[in-house]
Amino acid sequence: MTNSTTFQERFRYWFDSVMARGAGALMALLALASLVFIALVALVVMVFGLFPTAEPGDPSPGFFEVLWGNLMRTLDSGTMGGDAGWGFRGAMLVVTIGGVIMVASLIGIISSAFDSKVDELRKGRSKVLESDHTLILGWSPKIYAIVSEICVANDSRKRSTIVILSAREKVDMEDDLRAQVPNTGRTRIICRSGDPMNLADLEISNPHTARSIVILAPEGNSDPDSVVIKTALALTNNPRRKESAYHIVGEIQHPGNLEAARLVGRDEAHWVLASDLISRITVQSCRQSGLSVVYTELLDFDGHEIYFTEQPNLVGHTYYDAQLSFAESCVMGMVKRGVVHLNPEPDLEYQSGDQLIVIAEDDSTIRMSVPGAADEQAINDASVLAVAPERTLVLGYNSGLHAMLAELDEYVTAASSVTVVADVEDPLFAPFENMSVTFQNGDTTSRALLESLTVETYDHIIVLADKGETVEPQRSDARTLITLLHLRDMADQAQVDLNVVSEMLDDANRELAEVTQADDFIVSDKLISLMLSQISENKHLTDVFSTLFSSDGSEIYLRPADVYIRPGAEVDFYTVLEAARRRGETAIGYRVAEHARSSAHAYGVSVNPNKSQKRSFAADDKIIVLAND
Repeated sequence: MTNSTTFQERFRYWFDSVMARGAGALMALLALASLVFIALVALVVMVFGLFPTAEPGDPSPGFFEVLWGNLMRTLDSGTMGGDAGWGFRGAMLVVTIGGVIMVASLIGIISSAFDSKVDELRKGRSKVLESDHTLILGWSPKIYAIVSEICVANDSRKRSTIVILSAREKVDMEDDLRAQVPNTGRTRIICRSGDPMNLADLEISNPHTARSIVILAPEGNSDPDSVVIKTALALTNNPRRKESAYHIVGEIQHPGNLEAARLVGRDEAHWVLASDLISRITVQSCRQSGLSVVYTELLDFDGHEIYFTEQPNLVGHTYYDAQLSFAESCVMGMVKRGVVHLNPEPDLEYQSGDQLIVIAEDDSTIRMSVPGAADEQAINDASVLAVAPERTLVLGYNSGLHAMLAELDEYVTAASSVTVVADVEDPLFAPFENMSVTFQNGDTTSRALLESLTVETYDHIIVLADKGETVEPQRSDARTLITLLHLRDMADQAQVDLNVVSEMLDDANRELAEVTQADDFIVSDKLISLMLSQISENKHLTDVFSTLFSSDGSEIYLRPADVYIRPGAEVDFYTVLEAARRRGETAIGYRVAEHARSSAHAYGVSVNPNKSQKRSFAADDKIIVLAND
């Protein structure tokens, strides 16, 4: 049995094929149909002699002359107004009506093609032609802080660009960014829609010419780390990848996925372990009020941040000599043969090829000055720090608590204790070496429960945010605020000072929480965003931050000022540097207790103060130092 097709079916199939080729094919087909139509009418005029003549004996117009006249009538219906002779007028009327139809069709095709192209551009599917740009892959609430910080960092650049590729609609991304980050300075923001894990979509963002690439963990995904790792895999194993190494910064939520991420990223990727970072900062801050403010100062680009600098004039000098050689910058470490040394031995020699790690307002302010001299009489050498077991109260529960307790065990002395109160089933904590952990079920927003805990007997209080998938951030922060308000009122009634550190999910709620007079607030998403931004600008900061946020090596401490300086003595910061040196520490700033709860005064924290300016320290003031314990 043969399968025969009719001419009508073949023509319809051919017409469908032409239609599928897009607006260009449609316009070409319409042009061909118009040409055939006006040629047929011109042929009819020539055959039947329908054209009028001005005088008998005048030559008749040729075919091409009639064809040109028909074309003009097709494009302009008013052209036939001067025609004479009813036969010729009838033919031209047919041409004009056909022309109106064809021109209207052409306008419709062009308009539809233009609208389609505009819609395509609005979808953000065109390839980015930028170079030396910062590329952000994925979308989460952290993106607003990251974009804002990178814009500040780019102020010193003449031209800079941030490219964002995510599965969201381009217009929605642009609207949200304009609302959350209204001032981008000299930085241009380009949004593109696509799947960062898809190789074809990834090419839209032009990752091969990017200065740095930030991979964000998606919000609301049950396994965000798999998305981050697959995105990194799409970058590092792309057949069209560049020969040189990428500079990738990524966020990993769960410690168990860090090894897989390192295998994928190799030496090209630097990973921020979000849960571990927040646990470490919370633990360190609960034992030292104001520490999170110090970290925020070092991590954001608005103020003082960490830089690496080479100073050939210091070759042969010691680390302590380098500390005294900068009036407007604060030396905190040294890089020797690629290895970071924070708070090294004071007599460590600076050699050719080494770098200094300094805290400065800007890299342009890093300049040497005449070394200052310490006031030996004002230094307090006799004071020692008392060490005793600590009692810590944890109100609330989330998945980061286990890592937090393990971190706390690294800092406290033996016989310390922790009490965990939360409205969950017993989490069954593992045993710890230096502290015991007890659990009590209860609602932490209940005033009666809080009063039964005798909170004034604890050295530290940590209020954790509920990060459950079913709990919205605003609701979680609202519960935290209620708990903090109860604690403040109880402290006022008992006329005691409670050392309270609270975790907030939304930085916008921090200002509201300040009325609770808590000592510190840990805004998890903001701190992670700041670290991702810093490392995206300078990958060498990875080693610096891994040391600062670890219990091994040197960390930041806020210690009583009278441990270093005699009470009532008016000194400059050169004297503080010498006092810290004698204890094997590096001083980087101070905190004024009077302004500890004032956001207008940066909560009393001053990092990298001018070394020549003199001041006296009150009883509750602190010196900010880098120390090994």
